Amino acid sequence: MLVNAAGPWVESFVKGNAKRDSRYGIRMIQGSHLIVPRLNDDDRAYILQHQDGRIVFVLPYQQRYSLIGTTDRRYQGDPSRVRINDEEIDYLLEVLNSHFVRQLGREDVVATYAGVRPLCDDESENPSAMTRDYTLDLDRHGAPMLSIFGGKITTYRKLAEAAMRKLEPLLPAMGQPWTATARLPGGDIESRHAFADRLVGEYPFLGRERAERFASSYGSLCLTFLDGKQSQDDLGQPFGGGLTRAEVDYLVEHEWARTSEDILWRRSKLGLRLTSDERETLSRYLDQHPAIDMSGPLAKVS
Repeated sequence: MLVNAAGPWVESFVKGNAKRDSRYGIRMIQGSHLIVPRLNDDDRAYILQHQDGRIVFVLPYQQRYSLIGTTDRRYQGDPSRVRINDEEIDYLLEVLNSHFVRQLGREDVVATYAGVRPLCDDESENPSAMTRDYTLDLDRHGAPMLSIFGGKITTYRKLAEAAMRKLEPLLPAMGQPWTATARLPGGDIESRHAFADRLVGEYPFLGRERAERFASSYGSLCLTFLDGKQSQDDLGQPFGGGLTRAEVDYLVEHEWARTSEDILWRRSKLGLRLTSDERETLSRYLDQHPAIDMSGPLAKVS
């Protein structure tokens, strides 16, 4: 049995790798975002409506920034190479500037990112009108294969539960559903704000900003690398932006980080804060890290 959850590659996997016919197609819709210095001092988020009827969100992001997005356009290239284009940057700035007194230009953009939403193709002409729901296709010809078309991270748990229900007839020993009330790893805390208060009280050398980042990113799992630490020096080599050897080692040993990009962009967004020299220092440290070799957990999936 195989679960094909390949996202934008789900259709090509069915046809190219599994050598089967695909009942459904994928329409890739590109969404791009801008990251700019924080636009407001509070935690409010904004929904802006443009003249074309589309909405754009302005969200507090990583404490010091605002996130602006998203665009909505069809994408037909390699999903691993999607990039924001000039038209999208201008569009998002136009929407923002038509609502805010403070006017921004391209020089104010700190960073950008883009991704594709692999929507189940319902032949809609307007990308905004396409369903954001998911479709599950169970192919029982030969070895059973469940392919997941569409879906989004917001509803990942409901999607996973629906996928397991689809597979239940093939897995007679399956237990009862349990994930609806399960906490995510590190989620056994009263609230992020209260846990950040606790971290500041027990580890005052962290400071409020870093305590809030740990509470949001790790929850109680951060105690794994904070246990026994009594000062900033105990956290080991600093790499900039509040990142230290203790956190880096934790990410390498427990969360499969292998490169500086893994740590600065995939496990965190500290890449927004580190200088090029600091990023290079981190890369050199990782190059020498004893836990990074092919005997680790990644060897099992390589």
